[in-house]
Amino acid sequence: MKTIREAQEIILGHTRRLEAETVPLEEALGRVLAEDVASNRNHPPYDISAMDGYAVRSEDIESASRKEPVVLEVVDDIRAGAEPACDVKSGQASRIMTGAPVPAGADTVIRVEDTDCDEKRVKIFVPAREGANIRRLGENLRKGERVLKSGTEIGPAEVGILAMVKKAKVNVYRRPRVAILSTGDELEGLDEPLDERKIPDANSYTVMAELQAIGVEPVLLGIARDTRESLEEKLRQGLGYDALIVSGGVSVGHHDFVRPTLAALGIQMHFWRVAIRPGHPFAFGTGKDILVFALPGNPVSSMVCCEQFVIPAMRRMLGAKKLFRRTVSATLAEDVKDKKGRIHFMRVVLEQSDGGLVARLAGSQGSGILMSMVNADGLLIMPAECELHCKGTPVVVQLLHHTPFQEEPGITTEGKTGHE
Repeated sequence: MKTIREAQEIILGHTRRLEAETVPLEEALGRVLAEDVASNRNHPPYDISAMDGYAVRSEDIESASRKEPVVLEVVDDIRAGAEPACDVKSGQASRIMTGAPVPAGADTVIRVEDTDCDEKRVKIFVPAREGANIRRLGENLRKGERVLKSGTEIGPAEVGILAMVKKAKVNVYRRPRVAILSTGDELEGLDEPLDERKIPDANSYTVMAELQAIGVEPVLLGIARDTRESLEEKLRQGLGYDALIVSGGVSVGHHDFVRPTLAALGIQMHFWRVAIRPGHPFAFGTGKDILVFALPGNPVSSMVCCEQFVIPAMRRMLGAKKLFRRTVSATLAEDVKDKKGRIHFMRVVLEQSDGGLVARLAGSQGSGILMSMVNADGLLIMPAECELHCKGTPVVVQLLHHTPFQEEPGITTEGKTGHE
């Protein structure tokens, strides 16, 4: 039986980053860059105004105040995209819009709120240092400099940078093709008539959603029944993908045919038990250019194993550098008891308190109670050697993909956070 770290190392040791492909920028969100990207321009292309106001010489307005404003002659009106008609000399100012080029001679911009003007004169009520309210040439991008590294995950800001440097086509790592299969005579598919004696196949869809949440679009193969013939037929379909995820039938029951059938199809099984709870009967194997994950049949066990073992492998295939779910520190809101021997991932709800995050159990911890995952914000990681965590104990919580949002903005009208 493997520890969780041993199992993860074996899986990642057999997982390769996929080859690159080219996609339109409109389809690049959520992908991972497979190339360094350099800027093809300076941005801004020249010194520009950061405000609507007046471009002036800072030495002309050193004495400006509300009581004794400095009066300057307005010699130009510069719009964004236009060129200045003239330089600014001593005693002069140019009216300027946000994004417009700063004229020669001017070294600061006074925002319009700190002025009073007519067509020919402007009163300046405040002094300003040299460079105030000016965005310097190239302060965002410098021509020829690398702006994004290979391996960068592309979010909205990265899409904006790629657009700035005119990358209409982007090299990204290919998404893995993943097949998902559930097994068992007891299962009922979504397209089958309701039979109250059967169990709906939720595992295929929870695993599907876990993969979709990280940018993988899996294919559902349906349900294989508890015969070698049915299972072999479905498994053969799945072996044509980059990865195959099988749920159920991986234990040691009389009708658990998954492991021997996979072996008969040429899959080398590297391990089939891991010291975690829930999710003990988890197996991993490899074939020619394919990874095979065999998840437990209980829905919570299936989801937990997917989070710990499948998601990191998928993210490596996608080209990502950060493979594991983020963890946070919290304090227990109640006593939590457990059995020694295996790391236990316990479903918890996180709440904000004055002292930080507080974790409380999200209901019953049974491996078949999927509603506890619906209610959970994360998984409390209970060490294998621990039997009791008392109320107030610091703990580590692994966040689930639906990282909690909050109802209130958390920022006051003065800009302070709600926790200050």
